[in-house]
Amino acid sequence: MRARKGPYDSAMSARGQTIRVDFGRPVPLFPLHVVTLMPHARLGLHAFEDRYKQLVSEALDGPGQIAMAVFAGTTWRREYHANPPLRPAVCVGQIIEHQRLPDGRYNLQLHGICRARIVEEHPPEEGRPYRTAELEPLGLDMPDETELQPARTRLERLLTQAPMTDLRDSAGLLEHIRNEDIPTAALIELFSSWFPGEPELKYRLLSEADAMRRVRIIEGEFTRLRDLLVRAIPQRQVETPKGCCWN
Repeated sequence: MRARKGPYDSAMSARGQTIRVDFGRPVPLFPLHVVTLMPHARLGLHAFEDRYKQLVSEALDGPGQIAMAVFAGTTWRREYHANPPLRPAVCVGQIIEHQRLPDGRYNLQLHGICRARIVEEHPPEEGRPYRTAELEPLGLDMPDETELQPARTRLERLLTQAPMTDLRDSAGLLEHIRNEDIPTAALIELFSSWFPGEPELKYRLLSEADAMRRVRIIEGEFTRLRDLLVRAIPQRQVETPKGCCWN
């Protein structure tokens, strides 16, 4: 399989600008052990290793884009400073803010542009201590707003009913749903970033190219969470042990 050649223009900019991703050139890889970035979402990142300080510096000299990758399995625990294997799905992020510290470390803000798949990985080489990869985009064909709107309505209904209203983040999620300036496609991506403590679910959402399937996954997870909270109601009616929290 070969990477798609040529640029991909994305309207997923936090500043209302069009961002171009050129899939005809390798993109630097910044792997972590879990999914950290989704399209439309933001990520604060601190680059402190020498290889990643160089990665950021060289990315800033170019288009300012980094592919946030995910380690495969647990090999990375033993071989972190080598080249442990990576899962194929990544999120391409645009550096929208950066601060270079006196010792060369960087504080970054990344904005997720699009999901992609690793087609061919290039290991570190002399003068470049970090990995890069040829990528191909995933899920460029998005349903229009009328197709996604019913799911938005169902999610709003779920979050306005007890016991979902007891969730610590329910008010913030509802605020996003009711903000008509946020397209439903972007809203679904933001919701994909939310699920706490669910790394496999987040990777499943990152690797799923079909937007409607992602919608169904998210609806299913919120329904599952509601049912879990309903089953927990009898337990919540007794005194909560010290140090425990239902959120």
